[in-house]
Amino acid sequence: MIEIGRIVIKTAGREALKKAVVVDIIDKNYVLITGPPSLNGLKRRRVNIGHLEPTKTKVEITRKATDADILAAVKAAGVDAFIKEQIKLKV
Repeated sequence: MIEIGRIVIKTAGREALKKAVVVDIIDKNYVLITGPPSLNGLKRRRVNIGHLEPTKTKVEITRKATDADILAAVKAAGVDAFIKEQIKLKV
């Protein structure tokens, strides 16, 4: 289910509960994600797949797309508000 363009939620680390876009699949354990930083402050980084939760939403981007390309694709798909949206835990 993890594929390029898929919007995911980080479940571990200091960026936990932030949404990101998968930019590249490095190997069976790691992917490259970005916020992009101008949208929600999440920088491009390598992340373990076990620390991600995929959503149903996907944007059409190419492999290793730039942050500007991703931002344009996110706005074109109309999911920029979805990525900015904060996730609240119900305890």
